[in-house]
Amino acid sequence: MSDVTVSIDLDASPAEVWDVVEPIERHVEWMADAVAIRFETEQTRGVGTKFLCDTKVGPIKLTDHMEITAWTPPVDAAAGTPGTDGVMGVKHTGIVTGSGVFTIEPLADGSRSKFTWSEHLDFPWYLGGRLGEIIAGRFVLAAIWRRNLRSLAELIAAR
Repeated sequence: MSDVTVSIDLDASPAEVWDVVEPIERHVEWMADAVAIRFETEQTRGVGTKFLCDTKVGPIKLTDHMEITAWTPPVDAAAGTPGTDGVMGVKHTGIVTGSGVFTIEPLADGSRSKFTWSEHLDFPWYLGGRLGEIIAGRFVLAAIWRRNLRSLAELIAAR
C-alpha cells in the first residue's frame, strides 16, 4: 500500500476552502489528473455519494470508482469559540483501491487554513504492484498532487 500525503497553507478560512472543494464535480478544475467526474447516485454531496472519476497520469488512463465515506464541513472560529476541521473522506474501489481524505484545519486566527490530502492506495500487479505503489505514489502522484494543491490555492485566491 502506498501512503501519499501532501499539504498547503491557504489564504482563506476553512469554510471558504470548503466552499471550493465541496462541489465534487468541480474537482476537475484544480486536479490535473482528474479528467471527468460522473455521479452514480442521485446525491452529489455527503456520505454515500458514489461517482466515477476518469483519471489520467501520463499515458495511464483509468476510471476510479469512488464513494464518499466522511463529510464534515468545517466551522470557522467565531468570537471566543474555536473552529473545527473540515473532513472529506473517500473509498477507492476501482482498479486502484484504497482510501483518501482531505482535511482542512484552521491556522492562527482562523483566517487561513492548512489543506492536507492523504491517500492510502493499492495498485494491481499490472500497474506495477508494490513497486508501482512506491514509484507512482511517492514520486509521481505526490508531485502531481502538490501541483493540484497549488492550482487549488490559485482558484481560491481568484474568488
